[in-house]
Order: sequence, then structure tokens, then C-alpha cells
Amino acid sequence: MRRFKSKSFNRWARREDISDQSLADALERIEKGMVDADIGSGVFKQRVSRPGEGRSGGYRTIILLRIGYRAFFVHGFDKSSTSNIDDKQEKDFKRLASILLNMDNETLQFMLDDASFEEF
Repeated sequence: MRRFKSKSFNRWARREDISDQSLADALERIEKGMVDADIGSGVFKQRVSRPGEGRSGGYRTIILLRIGYRAFFVHGFDKSSTSNIDDKQEKDFKRLASILLNMDNETLQFMLDDASFEEF
């Protein structure tokens, strides 16, 4: 499965010291059926631990995902400062999932070349 981070997500993850391995672990848990929240339409909310701590008090990530194909990390937040995404955000993530998960490889490569997304 190809894995990507949006430019803004990547900035947030670096600032919070979240490793690519932690993100890969979150995807692995989803693939094994350990999903924190399946929002629908390819949008998942999955916990990621704080460095040196557990997942329960850690961060939440929004992943646009088609298992075995592509995963896009597009949003992250600290549970203590934001309890959840709102209805508008949920709708926007579902629209974005429809676009990104159905994008052809040429367009995806363009987005990688212009640094909108980074593959890891």
C-alpha cells in the first residue's frame, strides 16, 4: 500500500515529533481490524501515541484510506485541545477521499512533484 502525508499534516507531525513508523503502525492496526473510528467513505480516525506515551492520551489522525491501495494522512489533532472533527470537516474529508482515492497515477505524481504530498 502506498502511504502519503499532506504538506500541512507533515508539518504538524514534525512539530509534534510523530514518526513515520508511528503512522505506519496506525495503518497496520486498521488493516488488522483495530479501527478507532470508521467515519465512512474511506475516512478513518485513528489514534497515534505521543512519543514515550500511550495512544489513549495521544493524538488523533484523519486518514483517507482504501486498504491495500492508498492511504493519505491529511489531518492531525491533540485530543486535549480538540475533542473531535465537526460535521463540515467530516463532509469535506469525505469529498477529499473521493478525489484522492480515485486519482490517476499521473495526477498523483504531479502532487508529489509539487510537494502537496510526500510519500513515506
